[in-house]
Amino acid sequence: MMMSKYDLVNEMTSPLHRLMWVYNSDLPDRRSFENNICAFHIGNGYLLSVAHNLRIPAGVLKSIDEDIYRKELLLKLDGSQKNLMDQCYFVDAYTNRRHLNTADTNQLQAIAAIFKQKRFDTRWQTLAAKKICDPHLILQFRTDKLYGRTDLTQLFDPKKIVFEKESHRYSFPVSVELVDAFYEYDIALYRIVNTHEAIINAIPSVQLSFDRLDTFGGELNCLQSAPSSIAGRLLNVAHLEGILDNFNLFHDEIGGNYILEGLRYLIKGYFRFGSSGAPYLYYDAATGQLKANAIQSEASGIQFSNKHDLEGNIQYTNAIATPLYNVREALAPYIG
Repeated sequence: MMMSKYDLVNEMTSPLHRLMWVYNSDLPDRRSFENNICAFHIGNGYLLSVAHNLRIPAGVLKSIDEDIYRKELLLKLDGSQKNLMDQCYFVDAYTNRRHLNTADTNQLQAIAAIFKQKRFDTRWQTLAAKKICDPHLILQFRTDKLYGRTDLTQLFDPKKIVFEKESHRYSFPVSVELVDAFYEYDIALYRIVNTHEAIINAIPSVQLSFDRLDTFGGELNCLQSAPSSIAGRLLNVAHLEGILDNFNLFHDEIGGNYILEGLRYLIKGYFRFGSSGAPYLYYDAATGQLKANAIQSEASGIQFSNKHDLEGNIQYTNAIATPLYNVREALAPYIG
């Protein structure tokens, strides 16, 4: 599909959405959303995003199955820790789940300390694998109709539709699952599951470009979350300032540290924190189309001295993006 730049930021035609982990997706009064990241549809229900958020710990769980709690955590707790958990998590006999029931900062910090001390794995990839919470693609619109169509809305479970008061938007959380994670390149591939084919086919997608760019200048556009907003999208010019052979250690206490390495772009231009997973688009003159060529991965910081005090003065002037060239062979089977 031919897309203009205005199509890329329009909620009805954009391939960019939020990817979030949802607790209790079928229980409106217990549902909560965490781990916000950008993702974009590349067709046939497949999505691309980053991988680094998968191995970041959640810290405090909003809900946990009673069976998992008793078999994997309870026996490790001393008396005071068990009392705190019983006080802060109540058991729902109907769902056989414990739900967090406190907003007290001190208690939340104490709970996070318990999970960390007992080495209870709260990384998002593990929470999804254990069905403690599940990743969802968040389709968001100004009206309560999915892509403005009544027929598509009728195919969607009405209990899962959420009106977000802060953004004045209706959210349609669509279930996804992780297909593969290429951690060294900070790229993750997901696919939409448990969703009617007509809904999948209605989600706009963007084609991919696996070219390695080496002409420095403003030949890229970044499609990301809008600044100072919990809704909306931004398409802005991004300058390719350089290329690098990357090396960066990613901390993971549970699964073991791993290395982010390989070919990267050094980008200069606005990027919003929370826009990891945003695509960098390259204009393909041969087809007259904007194609996704790279994914926003890391910030690149420098520091300046303010009265010889570096504390809190880190300034991010560049971004590091992963060219899709790095995973061209791995993605080939999934591209229609």
